[in-house]
Amino acid sequence: MIDHIGIQVTDLDASVAFYTRALAPLGYALVMRWEQYAGFGVAGKPDFWIGAGRPADKIHVAFRARGRGEVRAFHDAAIAAGGTDNGPPGIRAVYHPDYYGAFVLDPDGHNVEAVCHDAYLD
Repeated sequence: MIDHIGIQVTDLDASVAFYTRALAPLGYALVMRWEQYAGFGVAGKPDFWIGAGRPADKIHVAFRARGRGEVRAFHDAAIAAGGTDNGPPGIRAVYHPDYYGAFVLDPDGHNVEAVCHDAYLD
């Protein structure tokens, strides 16, 4: 079980603004902020951290959604926040028949996904 994950971003303020808007439909909020780091989470527990620095490589991170509507809302919010579409909401049957995900590139090109694994839940 993963407790938390952290990634490096080139512009902390821009990334805080992006993730604040993009993750809101999934119930995430900015929980902690310091000069060089920011932590996002649900119910006051940060589990996704971003830190000012130089990203070594592009990463992929997927956030669990509570239904397909949340996946679509994440995609819309992330695009509105300046993200780049990297795969619109839809079934990804190559993974399994109920895999419903959407992919967006953040300001540093990290591939951010929202996914619902359940049979149709909207």
